[in-house]
Amino acid sequence: MTYTLKHTINAQRARLKDMLGNTLSQDAKELPPLLGDPDGLDKHLAELFTKLELCKYIYVLDAQGIQVSSTVNRFGPDEEARGRNRSDRPYMFEMYKENCYFSLSEAYISRNKKRPSLTAIQTICDGHGQRIGFLGVDYDLRELPHSEVIYEEPSQWRQIKGDPAIRGGLFLQERVESLMDRHIDDVLSVHEALMLDQGVHHVQIHFSSSRSTIWHVDDPYVYRILTMDELINPNICLAYPRRTYFERAIVPPAEVGRILRQFRALRFADETIYLRYGSLNIVNGKIGLNFSCDGTHYLNYDEFLAKGLEFWFGGQHFPQALAPAEALDYAKLDNKIEELAARGCVQVNKLLYMLEKEEIPECLQDYTQGERDYVYHELKSVMDVYEGGVCGI
Repeated sequence: MTYTLKHTINAQRARLKDMLGNTLSQDAKELPPLLGDPDGLDKHLAELFTKLELCKYIYVLDAQGIQVSSTVNRFGPDEEARGRNRSDRPYMFEMYKENCYFSLSEAYISRNKKRPSLTAIQTICDGHGQRIGFLGVDYDLRELPHSEVIYEEPSQWRQIKGDPAIRGGLFLQERVESLMDRHIDDVLSVHEALMLDQGVHHVQIHFSSSRSTIWHVDDPYVYRILTMDELINPNICLAYPRRTYFERAIVPPAEVGRILRQFRALRFADETIYLRYGSLNIVNGKIGLNFSCDGTHYLNYDEFLAKGLEFWFGGQHFPQALAPAEALDYAKLDNKIEELAARGCVQVNKLLYMLEKEEIPECLQDYTQGERDYVYHELKSVMDVYEGGVCGI
């Protein structure tokens, strides 16, 4: 199972919503009789505070978002907070929507302590189901329980644009021969030996600045910088113990040399658009490429080897692969994904089933195919993480 950063965040938020929402829903039911008694409300919140072990602050607002209680923390109630207007805080925006009874804010940096925080807001209703206030609880993000799932880099090709000033002046420049360029074959042979026989599992080769950065399996938390003095001297291999090819490597040993030779080809194929540095990690199989336009690409080694120079430098002067990709409004799409995920596991699975059958759900009728694909893959990955531990569907 692959967990990207966004999938892991969304799954963790879903887990926290379930945990906090269920707790605060029960707590809010005890508050209506106390809304007209600030001192009694503070006393009750102090009792709730001891039950909510993870919270930092707890308070109550009226239906207009004005704080009617003190802000209760581990030191007791802060009465100066009474009357504070929280209606325009970002975590309140969702609460004014119809049929919204609980909201978990996006993470933010707290005003006072400057710590990553979350705010949970629960609607307080009277006996007729009418909204009469809100229960707010602030949490220190670092102290909340985590699923212990660590995200992994996505497997698909990633393109990251660089400095627009460099890109704008691209055709006013040309490659200047570096010291590494003059000794390129010897330098690449040294890198191949270090990876195949000397336990180096990750390299970054900086062709323009004539240096390399390497990581060794015996000391993976520390990187080492090799200048041309070391790189043109085969004796560098004597500085590292002989190691069999790393057992966690997914790049076949025979492909390491092919990858390095492809780096060489990209370095010399064009005098205007050329490779500035290339990286290879044999454990996750990732290739990193940074070109003279300052654009950076990350892709899997097998996909990299499958592309010839005609792919990178095909079509007049500008590489096809460096052309801007179709832009997606990720903020809009992520908000849509959050909205769809809030409908619950059953509804999300129905939506995924329709998309898999190439049917367009009504809620996605106005979206392009690329946008629907993005929504599908994000929701599918979140559900893959989430269902095993929570939904059980």
